[in-house]
Amino acid sequence: MRRTILNLLCGAVICAGILPVSGFAAEKNTARSKTPGINERQHNQQERIRQGIKSGDLTRREAVRLEEQEAKIQVNEKFARADGKITPAERARLEKELNKTGKNIYQQKHDTQDRN
Repeated sequence: MRRTILNLLCGAVICAGILPVSGFAAEKNTARSKTPGINERQHNQQERIRQGIKSGDLTRREAVRLEEQEAKIQVNEKFARADGKITPAERARLEKELNKTGKNIYQQKHDTQDRN
């Protein structure tokens, strides 16, 4: 009897400890999902850079430069999200940066330079 009560008590303590953590994780995920279009575009651009490296269309220097542009966009997104919400002006600036980087990826992949 004592062991059953002790097990139930331990189970309740464990469940009480898990619920706040899972709530925190859900809250953290919603903060990231506030920029789904931006995150998806960043992912697609990363894939384009990787494909360009793999195919040899991008030189090391070009790839490094493009990766630096992508990193800058991620930092800017983080600063935009710092107050918990991205304003339309911040979103427009991020979109503009993504457009510029996308054009740079295209130009670098289709220029006469290649790694081979």
